[in-house]
Amino acid sequence: MAGRSVRLALCLAPLLLAGGWAMANRPAVYEGVSRLVAADPWWLLAGGGFTCLNWVAASCVRQGALPDRVPPGLLLASQFAAGAANHTLPAGFGAHAVTVRFLRARGVPLDRATASIGLYSLAKSSAKTVVLVVLLATSPAWRRLGELVPDGRLLVPLAAIVGGALAVAGVLLTVVRPLRRPVTGLLRSALADAREVHTRPARVAALWGGAVAMPLLQGTTLACIGAALGLELPWAHVVLAYLAAGTAVGAVPAPGGLAVDAALVWTLVTFGSPLAVATATVIGYRVLTDWVPLLPGTLMLSALIRAKVL
Repeated sequence: MAGRSVRLALCLAPLLLAGGWAMANRPAVYEGVSRLVAADPWWLLAGGGFTCLNWVAASCVRQGALPDRVPPGLLLASQFAAGAANHTLPAGFGAHAVTVRFLRARGVPLDRATASIGLYSLAKSSAKTVVLVVLLATSPAWRRLGELVPDGRLLVPLAAIVGGALAVAGVLLTVVRPLRRPVTGLLRSALADAREVHTRPARVAALWGGAVAMPLLQGTTLACIGAALGLELPWAHVVLAYLAAGTAVGAVPAPGGLAVDAALVWTLVTFGSPLAVATATVIGYRVLTDWVPLLPGTLMLSALIRAKVL
């Protein structure tokens, strides 16, 4: 009963937070939803196409992070189903759990499956940072991002918290031997697999090509939604806003990406978009990429479990 209550609370927390934000910003939400209803359907269809390509890119990164070959069709189906699991667990844990179950069912050892998750996350974050740096270097819109940088007084406690967490983790790994052994084994397996996949050109292309394509496809989806709603911002500005907002608050463990959505609205407004249009764009992006695929993704997840693929 306690576990069921915790799962129910985790599922309801994003809805309660979204409802509270909507009540506090009723005029902007009402105008944003009105604009979304009257959006250009062709641009919305284009955004749906780029959303589908994002699952293909994610599957490429998953395969590129693993020396073992897995069935591409089932891998793509598992990534589609993993999107439904991300609505109840923060920071991508739902998708990672589904992927580990999929790899274990394909006969991949647990240490190698877990190591592939680490390499996937590392490649994804590194490629996203590279794309962000390139856009910052080539777009004059980076000057406006200075308004979003938090006060220096807030960075000091944040750095202290991060440093303290790293210090505690280091002490635990040094002192607690039952914890040190599995972590050491996992790191050893991860380094061995990383060296092996980087000796295969096809794996390297899938890993890093897919990792670079993912943020570009996600930003392009947001740009298509904005074009459907009359968001008069260049493609590069929209993608830069998406990457900057995701990088700023991507570490906040909020299911459903609520923290990123709030930062994204503020970033688009900083780049010159009206609040109602920015709100409608972010709502449309979330509906198209998360809520529309939620039911078919849940059905796919159930079908894969029944077929013992997971």
